[in-house]
Amino acid sequence: MVDRDELTSGSTFHSAGLIGQLRADPTLTRMNMYSVELYRKLQQSEQPPGFVECGGIKLASTPERLEEIRRQIGWARTFDLPLTEISAREAQELFPLMNTSGVVGAAYLPTDGYIDPSQLTYSLMAGARAGGVQVHTHTRVLGIDTEKQRVCRVRTDRGDIETEIVVDCGGMFAAEIARMVGVRVPIVPMSHQYLVTEGFRERTGKPLPTLRDPDLLIYFRAEVDGLIMGGYERDARPFALDPSTLDAVPADFNGKLLTEDWPRFEEIMENAQTRLPSVGDVGIRKLLKRAGGAFTPDNEFCLGQTAVGGFFVAAGFCAHGIAGAGGIGRVMAEWIVEGEPSYDVWHMDIRRFGRHYESPSYTLARTLENYETYYDIRYPNHERSAGRPLRTSPAYSWHVEKDAFFGEKSGWERVNYYNSNAAQGDETLRPRGWAGQHWSPAIGAEHLGTRRAAGLFDESSFSKIQVTGSGAAELMEWVCDNRVAREIGAVTYTQALNKRGGIECDFTVTRVAEQEFLVVTGTAFGTHDAAWIRRQAQRDPSVRVTDVTGQWACFALWGPQARDILSSLTPADLDAFPFMTMQEIPVGSVPVRALRVTFVGELGWELYCPSEYGATLWRTLWAAGQEHGLVAGGYRAIDSMRLEKGYRVWGADIGPARNPYEAGLGFCVKLDKPGGFLGRDAIAEVRDQRINSPLQGERLRCLTLADKRAVALGNEPVSIGDAVVGRITSGGFGYTVGKSIAYAYLPTDLSKPGTPVTVEIFGEAVAGEVVAEPLFDPHGERIRA
Repeated sequence: MVDRDELTSGSTFHSAGLIGQLRADPTLTRMNMYSVELYRKLQQSEQPPGFVECGGIKLASTPERLEEIRRQIGWARTFDLPLTEISAREAQELFPLMNTSGVVGAAYLPTDGYIDPSQLTYSLMAGARAGGVQVHTHTRVLGIDTEKQRVCRVRTDRGDIETEIVVDCGGMFAAEIARMVGVRVPIVPMSHQYLVTEGFRERTGKPLPTLRDPDLLIYFRAEVDGLIMGGYERDARPFALDPSTLDAVPADFNGKLLTEDWPRFEEIMENAQTRLPSVGDVGIRKLLKRAGGAFTPDNEFCLGQTAVGGFFVAAGFCAHGIAGAGGIGRVMAEWIVEGEPSYDVWHMDIRRFGRHYESPSYTLARTLENYETYYDIRYPNHERSAGRPLRTSPAYSWHVEKDAFFGEKSGWERVNYYNSNAAQGDETLRPRGWAGQHWSPAIGAEHLGTRRAAGLFDESSFSKIQVTGSGAAELMEWVCDNRVAREIGAVTYTQALNKRGGIECDFTVTRVAEQEFLVVTGTAFGTHDAAWIRRQAQRDPSVRVTDVTGQWACFALWGPQARDILSSLTPADLDAFPFMTMQEIPVGSVPVRALRVTFVGELGWELYCPSEYGATLWRTLWAAGQEHGLVAGGYRAIDSMRLEKGYRVWGADIGPARNPYEAGLGFCVKLDKPGGFLGRDAIAEVRDQRINSPLQGERLRCLTLADKRAVALGNEPVSIGDAVVGRITSGGFGYTVGKSIAYAYLPTDLSKPGTPVTVEIFGEAVAGEVVAEPLFDPHGERIRA
């Protein structure tokens, strides 16, 4: 390990050191819980890290925040985290200095606390040294050499280090280090201020809990006889950016703080005195303006292996790296040694960032928005505004004309629904609570319009990956658990498994030609899936893996009238066009690659054309569909229909921690494929276990709720009897079946169809039952019509 100066002389020495475990994400929560377990053990070692397990309070100063707290309490139960709701009076008893005016409730987690960041560093380093790690301080990295796109050497001012693995843990310097090998780490060092008061309180022997009031943007923790107080102001300021907004941390910036900025701290100070009036009367020891809190554009870590072999990144910790450090270390160790982590960390994987994040200005705009809303409530389907619009479909102007409400994913503007369709919907179906926040009756109108006649959907944002070369067929057979190297024109739904049998990717593969395959995957998963395929393609230099997303527009035409609409535009015999096949056909004046597939459970096609034809194709389809009752629809209607049909979504219902048999996707697994496939041995063992013990393990189950306006959003606890047995993976309302639908992994032996369950939604117990799936068209008659 090399450090440019002394250990902790970057942003660590002035971190506030709060340890909060519960996060809005299950994986990060588990990582933080592991950190606490580790810190407890280290506290009993010869070099303790100064961990104080004092408990943590999160206040609700608005009814909306109390709803958030109750939601968090619900899914904390699925982790056995002892998070409880307490009253304002109980919070004051735990933290006597506070004024409860405006407080409507709170949450308390007794296992939270704070730690001395420098002591933690030296405690961890003591264990590392005992394990044989060499530490070289005052050592500057001058460059990193590569051979054949793999790291081979680190050059320092004290000599070279030959190595096959480099882990960039450079904090605010991480992006600068990564540029040495041509890798972009999209982080922005931010300036952050907090103050330390003079001693003024009497210690009772019982540690004071940490205190957060996110509605007032502030946090507190004890510091000897005083307090540390800080917050996240709305006027965010990046640190060390040059005119092109690339990070440029000064070469001598070691163990330094920035010049304090009292005017910018006024909002935080006023809010602090609202909650703790005594803060205004005590002396201030110092105001610290710290640099180096490296924030990312989406407030998630940057972890994992990059496109350069052997070059790993662990950076961009967004002000909660101390809380996550133990879990981060575990994840990174697994990644390096085993090839992939045991947790599902896609949302932290550095490969999630597309090419648009190579733009410093775009990265900065997204990061500033993220920092300034750090404590805001994140409602489901909330859409961010910075840096938009960036990537648009050829039909974008048409969508604007029709009053589309756009969402954004991976830089793409995507239609969520059309406000112009709202009048045809049913307002009385608006879900209660959070699920109704960003809802429109247009969603139901577009859903039912597709089921009754046909719907037209713009899927141009879907990621499209071209795999070509003499070894393409053999490679794709190795990557996929299903048979994909079939006849030209065959479309196959498949998963790509990791060596543990977990679902690393979920996509369709079309054999376009003898040596050409087209992989279509979700908008947000293109960089991940392309990187996964490229990693496997290293075994065969003849294979090329190319992201061709922007080259192709894609429009989905689905519904009972889809064939009639399309037949009026093409001479192709659509009656002789089997399900899960591809044909090249003309549609109007446009050359189209037509795939007969569906993600809504209806007859129809996904129609791909070169992007320059996209606007024409959309208008041609729309005009032809008018006499058939065609509606234009968005992604929210697609999600509602796919729930009725039981189609899985990667990153929610399925992921690297789940295997196809658990997920109900065992029909894709072809264990007898010649040559096998990646993960074959592991998944064969899983199958054998299920044959020998069919009632063991878990299975993704479909649930319906008795109250159709109670809609699950994800992570809500599911109970059978008095025991919490799982949590919701995804949920929504099915407008055709008229039910609130949710999915959850439940113990196989306890969850046969008909089993009553209880789902806790914002503290309310909602009755439901396990049902057979799919709820809609169980025999697939409409798909194959």
